[in-house]
Amino acid sequence: MNRDRTVDVLVVGAGPAGLALAARLATAGAGHVEVLEREEDAGGVPRHCHHGGFGGPVRPWLTGPAYARRAVRAAVEAGAAVRTGVTATGWAGALSLETTGPAGPERITGRAVVLATGARERPRSARLVPGSRPAGVLTTGELQQAVHLYGQDVGRRAVVVGAEPVARHAVRTLRRAGAEVVAVVTERSRGTAVPGVPLLTATTVGELRGRGRLSGVAVRHEDGRSGVLACDTVVFTGDWIPDHELARRGGVTLDPGTRGPSVDASFRTSVPGVFAVGNALHGVEPAATAAAAGAAAAAPVLARLSGAPWPEPGPRLTVRAPLLWVAPNRLTNLTDLTDLAGRPLLLRSGEPLTNPVVTAAQDGRLLWRRRHPGRVPPSRSLRLAPGWTYRVDRAGGPVVLGLG
Repeated sequence: MNRDRTVDVLVVGAGPAGLALAARLATAGAGHVEVLEREEDAGGVPRHCHHGGFGGPVRPWLTGPAYARRAVRAAVEAGAAVRTGVTATGWAGALSLETTGPAGPERITGRAVVLATGARERPRSARLVPGSRPAGVLTTGELQQAVHLYGQDVGRRAVVVGAEPVARHAVRTLRRAGAEVVAVVTERSRGTAVPGVPLLTATTVGELRGRGRLSGVAVRHEDGRSGVLACDTVVFTGDWIPDHELARRGGVTLDPGTRGPSVDASFRTSVPGVFAVGNALHGVEPAATAAAAGAAAAAPVLARLSGAPWPEPGPRLTVRAPLLWVAPNRLTNLTDLTDLAGRPLLLRSGEPLTNPVVTAAQDGRLLWRRRHPGRVPPSRSLRLAPGWTYRVDRAGGPVVLGLG
């Protein structure tokens, strides 16, 4: 039998963004702030990332698990309720969620709902890699959980697929588990080498081989050379996608570039009262970036609780290749510039950039143009100052960001 409850703010996801938002809201006196987490422990992906760097320049030694514990403690001590093992299964109304957990099924309604569901790496099946279905095929998250949370054996010879920074963490985790990493393979023309590991660039994985257990991966270079790397484990890294299933089921408009909820500068989605924050919006950004977004979302959520109107959708922000996405991707009203104060727009490219010149145009009218010195790899976002957005015609067409 369902139990119906009402809270002031319902946050779905207890990762860096959701916890930072909950802590800020509870401290500000937002009322009953409740965070739902489907895993048995709160903290999100950092829980099983045992490398340092989570404390930024102030605490560079801080590991992911320590960072996660701090974030959970801050939310709870501020007065937020963090409930683990609870899954939001669907929507019972615009601001009501059906959930299931240790207490049984519930229907929870919030005056505001925040989607902080994070992102995941696309598995082998989603990458359309052919071959058999042997054991030993993992994503980075699965690898880290197997090694750091459960102490499982992950094999003796491994291949890592991908050249994003997370690939380096996968190599470290495999070595910690006693596996030899025989190669890092990437489709890109260049990547960051890991000492002691061959880097195969411009190379694709064409097939997985083995019965019962993986025995090798067939690879092919863009010049036509091919071969088989003998291994019993392959780890597919990167290629992040927002966990958007709950948003999609709730009728929230998704942005085609980010594949996450389309939001304005105040983290408002297309559904009145529903916000989205963190890596649920655009795939992976560092934990600190996700947490900063969560904290910044507190002000618009509090404004919603105070009766602020939900604006009509404004012009979309879109991108031209090789750019992949921009976030936020809506400009709803003249308060957007204030909302963005101190917070840049994030812009991601699918190719390495060197000293890129970024432009913004609307209906054929150039709004802004600026050079960004230095190299920008595909694994890192460009950060655009938002001052130019006041030139946007809120009644005009899409704003297009490109290179030129």
